[in-house]
Amino acid sequence: MDVTSWQTQLRKGAAELVVLAILGRGEAYGLEILAAAGAVVSEGALYPLLNRLERDGKLVARWAFDAGATHPRKYYALTPAGLTLLTEMREIWKGFRQTLTTLVEADELLEGEGGHGS
Repeated sequence: MDVTSWQTQLRKGAAELVVLAILGRGEAYGLEILAAAGAVVSEGALYPLLNRLERDGKLVARWAFDAGATHPRKYYALTPAGLTLLTEMREIWKGFRQTLTTLVEADELLEGEGGHGS
């Protein structure tokens, strides 16, 4: 696997957690979620993900007109089940991040000391 493929897989794996974390701050519409997610979630991946999460009962959606808007926006918010999922995913992420950080930083230390790859 090349780095680009690995990066794509990493983003796909993180997309659901990122979207749930953004909505954990409060309701948002699609373009707000995209802006907050940065490069982690593409527009092509976001809307199918939102639809699946809504279908699975993790999100609710409502249409609303913002002041001065010419068309309604679809706002998404977490349901109690979505909040539970976010809480569980955050805990898993914390452990995963800690393990990765330990391993990657240990490897960098070894490289700096003339270990691996020297």
